[in-house]
Amino acid sequence: MADPIDLLIQGRAHDLGPGFAVRRVLPSVKRRTVGPFIFFDHFGPMVVPPGGDGMEVRPHPHIGLATVSYLFDGGIFHRDSLGYAQAIRPGDVNWMTAGSGIAHSERTEPELKRTGFTMHGIQTWVALPKAHEETAPSFEHIEAAKLPNWTEGGAALRLIVGTYGGKTAPTTHFSPIFYVAVEMPAAAKIAVSPEHAERAVYVAEGTVMIGDRQLVVGDLAVLTAGAPVDVLAGGEGAKLMLLGGAPLDGPRHIWWNFVSSSPERIEQAKADWKEGRFAKVPGDKEFIPLPDR
Repeated sequence: MADPIDLLIQGRAHDLGPGFAVRRVLPSVKRRTVGPFIFFDHFGPMVVPPGGDGMEVRPHPHIGLATVSYLFDGGIFHRDSLGYAQAIRPGDVNWMTAGSGIAHSERTEPELKRTGFTMHGIQTWVALPKAHEETAPSFEHIEAAKLPNWTEGGAALRLIVGTYGGKTAPTTHFSPIFYVAVEMPAAAKIAVSPEHAERAVYVAEGTVMIGDRQLVVGDLAVLTAGAPVDVLAGGEGAKLMLLGGAPLDGPRHIWWNFVSSSPERIEQAKADWKEGRFAKVPGDKEFIPLPDR
């Protein structure tokens, strides 16, 4: 029988700001994408005491991708250049299509800073197909209760975007994709649907077994195409993300927050941000300058 794990990637530590550490999983030197997922950051769990800083990501630009924010704990307040202002809570999804260009900020709300909180979540980027790279920017927020939720083998699953196991999420998407949050008590067991060409399992909390291999927090197991894969939770339970979809329609270039099939388009986006040609986030005069490199 084929090994159910084709490749194992360990997330690497990366500081997003003072006291705000993340595990960067994609892109990796071992593999740049899984399906259309081109960027995967796992932050937390971290306890922010009363009066702490929390998240303070000033307005910054994106092109050629969609950002997907999902939380296990805490909260983020999103503002963007389209005028959307939206808090996200655990179980909800924020999907922002950057397309031809958008700017946004992500911050901790004052009330959470005042009381203190635990922050734990996943930020991913989905590369848009070439035909949609310049689509008009948009934003949508979908509450947890409006996403497909079900149980399997003692585990609770929530489909964040795409199609999986005969279910479809209401979230906008532009190519075959799936993204599932899984919460597993001890000894719970799930089977990963084989329907998508590229699949991966990420461990956000706890431990799991796939075949005879144990996965721990920070591990992304890229699964063997078409192989039956069972995931068994360890003694303390686990929180997982299942992700993947169809392979991208060609290579993508990444520079800072820009993703494109065209290096020239990225150069244009760099110039547009440097010269202030992106639309502004209403009510926010701050911004992150274009990096030197």
